Amino acid sequence: MTVRLVVRSLSELCITVGALIVLFVVYVLYWTGVQADSATSGQLETLQREWVDRPVEAAPPQAAPPAPAPYTDGKGLAVMYVPRLGKDWEWPVLEGTRAGTLKKGLGHYAGTARLGGTGNFAVAGHRRTYGDPFKDFPRLRKGDAVVLTDGTTWYTYRVDRPPYRTVPTDTGVIDPVPRKSGFDGPGRYLTLTTCDPEWGSSHRLIAWAHLDAAQPVTDGRPQALDS
Repeated sequence: MTVRLVVRSLSELCITVGALIVLFVVYVLYWTGVQADSATSGQLETLQREWVDRPVEAAPPQAAPPAPAPYTDGKGLAVMYVPRLGKDWEWPVLEGTRAGTLKKGLGHYAGTARLGGTGNFAVAGHRRTYGDPFKDFPRLRKGDAVVLTDGTTWYTYRVDRPPYRTVPTDTGVIDPVPRKSGFDGPGRYLTLTTCDPEWGSSHRLIAWAHLDAAQPVTDGRPQALDS
């Protein structure tokens, strides 16, 4: 009787554990994606609305352009497109890399350069979960376009080498002139970072790019998005 009770209890425990594992897998594979889709869509809509409603102020003659406002933590600042990762690949970039921010899109490392500016505009994104934005990160190759817009300007960066694998403590990858990037001096750079392996976080994958072109949004979409 005791053996039967033990066997039955173990069976029930195994069923319970199995159910919890299934629920966890559903949460990781499905529900975080649903959450990310809703959050990123909201961020994209907010950015588009802000850009449409942005007032156009004429600068006084011979006046220096006003200094751009600092980025606000957790707030959207740009939209990124990477044709190599999919024709419809489109993600908002928000300020900061906190866990809550990366659930809504990609995150700009605070303290790194502004978009299009001199220095290193560094961005992080999930490899898996929350929409899997960088799931296919290893597919990036030299010459691939990474296009961003802040609503007034299109910026086209070009990847300089296939993704580089390193450890999380290697913070020099987002320096103004990133270590091991091959860049030999100041410039206008972009760094993309994500986790490796695909379902782990023991390492990081890094892609470095340089600014190749910039054009006003009034000139239409950059050719890199249609090629």
